[in-house]
Amino acid sequence: MGLFDQILGAVANPNQQGSMGQIGNILNTVQQLSGNTGASSSDMQSLLSVVGSQVRSALQEKRATEGAEAAEAVVNEYAGDSANPEAVNSLFSPAMQQQVAEMVAQRTGLNMDNILQMLPTLVPLVLNFLKSGNIQAGGNPVLSTFLDADGDGDVDMADMMQMASRYMG
Repeated sequence: MGLFDQILGAVANPNQQGSMGQIGNILNTVQQLSGNTGASSSDMQSLLSVVGSQVRSALQEKRATEGAEAAEAVVNEYAGDSANPEAVNSLFSPAMQQQVAEMVAQRTGLNMDNILQMLPTLVPLVLNFLKSGNIQAGGNPVLSTFLDADGDGDVDMADMMQMASRYMG
């Protein structure tokens, strides 16, 4: 089952935290951020793609070194739809934050300082998407799918946002 299918399943399952309101809030925040920064929708897609990929790598490393519970704890603690610098710092060292900003700048032409200012909003949004799968007991299937290295390896946060946007009409 694909990541988007897992998210839709979480929305439909009363035992999971996902809701259409949560997905709508995430999409609205991305649109506001795009409007506030003057970033085009294609720039925002590239930005989300890079940030989502780096969040996945950081969570995979955390899971490998500290266990699945540690990765879930980061998602549970820092998921949200507002800026939270602690979310960025929990996953990325200052040097890694610079690398993420450089990757995005190379893909989009956006100013690195602007990108660094957007990270505290984007990282909690990505984590919020992942939090939709939390179950009262027994783990988070959305997070597990996102971190599944045995899958096709092509989980792209920008694609997720587009699918969610289309689904919500």
